[in-house]
Formats: sequence, C-alpha cells, structure tokens
Amino acid sequence: MPMVLGLLPIALLLGSGALVGLTLGLIGGGGSVLAVPLLVYLVGVPSAHVAIGSSAVAVAANAAWGLAAHARLGTVKWPCALVFTTAGVAGAFIGASSASQFGGPLLLALFGLVMISIGIYMISVRPESIGQDVRLTPETARHLLPRLLLFGVGPVGLLSGFFGIGGGFLIVPGLVLATGMGLQNAIGTSLFAVTAFGLATATSYAFSGLVDWRIAALVILGGVAGTLIGTNTNAHLAGHKRALAGIFAGVVIATGLYIVGSGLLKVLAVS
Repeated sequence: MPMVLGLLPIALLLGSGALVGLTLGLIGGGGSVLAVPLLVYLVGVPSAHVAIGSSAVAVAANAAWGLAAHARLGTVKWPCALVFTTAGVAGAFIGASSASQFGGPLLLALFGLVMISIGIYMISVRPESIGQDVRLTPETARHLLPRLLLFGVGPVGLLSGFFGIGGGFLIVPGLVLATGMGLQNAIGTSLFAVTAFGLATATSYAFSGLVDWRIAALVILGGVAGTLIGTNTNAHLAGHKRALAGIFAGVVIATGLYIVGSGLLKVLAVS
C-alpha cells in the first residue's frame, strides 16, 4: 500500500533530499548512507526495500547534478570512470538481486554495520590527495585496467547494489587505491559511478515494484537545492576537509549503531 503523503511527510522528504544533496556537494559522497535511514526513521517509509529503491533513484539524480558541475571544472577522468563504472554496474546488479532475498530488518542491521565501517574509515584516512595525473591510455592499460575492473566489480559494485547505496565513500577510496589519482579527481570521477550504480540499483528495485516515485521525486527536488549549497560551502571550507570528514563520520557511526540495534531487535522479535 502506497504511503500517504501529507504536508509533514512532504516537508520531511524535501528536507531529507536537501540533506542528501548537501552531503554529496560538501563531501563528495555519503548521500545514500543518509538517505535510507532518513526515509525509514524520519519520514516513516514502512518498507526498507522501498526506501532503498526510492533513495537509489534520488541519489542517482543528485549525483548526476554534481557530476555536471565537476565536468565543468575538468576534474572527471572519463576513461577511468567508464571502465570502473562498467565493471561496477555488473556487481551492483548482482548485489541488488541478492538483497531482495533478505528480510527488511536484517538488511537494515547489515546496512548499519556498513555505515559504522565507513565512519571508522573516514576517521582513519588522510584526506590529502595522492596527486598523480592518471591517464588511462594503451600504454598504461596493462597496469590500470585490471585494477579498475577488480575494484569496480568487487567490494564497490557488490556493496553498492546490495545495500542500495550510491557508493561514494566506497568509490572514492577505490579509485585512489586502484589508480593513485588525486582526491579531487577521484571525487569528480566517482560521481559518474554513483550515478550509474544508483540507476542500476533503482532499475532492479523498480522492476520488483519497490520504488515509490512520489517519494523519489520529492527527495530529488530537495536534493537539487542541497547540492548547490553543499558545493558552494565546500569551496569556502576547502582547507577543513579533515574536520568535515570527522564530524560526518561521527554522525554516520552513531546512526549506524542505532540502525544495527533497531534491526537486531526486530529480527529477534520476529524469531
């Protein structure tokens, strides 16, 4: 049964979208990490699967909006983006298909564990870019191509599809580890993959009837404004990425702990 959208749910959906867009614009990832729990726990979407499917649509659209901005700045490594994304989409389809076999509470508990892991990684990683000018050419393909394919299909694509996340916080370190490209290039390039992964996940969920298009549209609408604000704020706070990452990591870990606890309680209650 479709969720009834009154004035309060509409306002919460727009606000959730703005927060998702703000996060994507400000830090370059994390939109999906916030979108799913916001839809489930703040807005009150009754189905975890519908929340994941709807958020995938919204995050893909907002990531495409951010990608356009990075393309104008020339930070996107298009050949690397195409190879990494092609491999990752295959993994995302497999992950999304596997996720439908799990119950909603268990899926949320697993999602919470991923959030905690991402938060810990954000605290430990150094935000400074490695800074190599990476170019995928016939000369560099022997070294770069296998690594791009491996990281694309492997943990990044599979986890993105399984949990319905765009994967920004997985894709950025994946690209850096695979190629050694600078952080700014990895962020811009990752938005291409986030868009494609989100579309792949959304397509899988849509065919299963697990996307509420009204919810997705409202989150997208709020996200457009949030992305603009986040991008502008990022330009003013470019020298404080470590502090921003630390603050967001704390929010991600706290939310992940809450979701794990709630999900496990529901699993135990059912069993």
